[in-house]
Amino acid sequence: MNTYPSTTESSSRGEKRRTFPVGATVGIPIGNVTLTGDLVIPEDATGLVLFAHGSGSSRHSPRNQSVARVVRAAGSGTLLFDLLTPDEEAAEAYTRHLRFNIPLLAGRLAAATRWLSSHAEAQQLPMGYFGSSTGGAAALVAAAELGPRIRAVVSRGGRPDLAGEALSRVQAPTLLIVGERDKQVLRLNEEAYALLSCEKKLETVRRATHLFEEPGTLEEVSRLAADWFQKHLEVR
Repeated sequence: MNTYPSTTESSSRGEKRRTFPVGATVGIPIGNVTLTGDLVIPEDATGLVLFAHGSGSSRHSPRNQSVARVVRAAGSGTLLFDLLTPDEEAAEAYTRHLRFNIPLLAGRLAAATRWLSSHAEAQQLPMGYFGSSTGGAAALVAAAELGPRIRAVVSRGGRPDLAGEALSRVQAPTLLIVGERDKQVLRLNEEAYALLSCEKKLETVRRATHLFEEPGTLEEVSRLAADWFQKHLEVR
């Protein structure tokens, strides 16, 4: 699969045109590293959702891939990308020094958002975040940093408590989704929910544990997320 560069091209008349095909593997330059992502922007997309995976996961997460398919079917493009480089992932497997480094993960998510916003396909699209596990905290911190640029956040089995003081600064409508049987994470989400001052909702999925492996539970997550993005990622 080809990796497409990060330049925005113009026609001879000065008009911006697509720099990516409808689906592409992209290299995202952030500081001195390049992160790899899978970008799908349908021609008729009405929004764009960036996915932030949790610790020990990647853009290939079958759960996030499943949610992304439903989000796209509801009208939004998606970017699933690796928050760490292959070398960082290899080191992390032994040291576990990056999985809870929320400032690093949030900074990369915000940088990827800015990079994506520089391209013709994405400039006019409302953007949202879908975060899972520690990616939920990264999504909330990045949303607080970028303010009105981020129009919706969804967290699946996330750790919003790790967003700390950024919770009170989040402006984007935020949906927290937690498994009914994921008791400790549910408590942490309830505490974080109380600190959010934006439009917000906390949904518990019946019978679900942390990874939403029970029959029908991930489908419920996907439906809730797609509905939230469809409601809030509207061109104004």
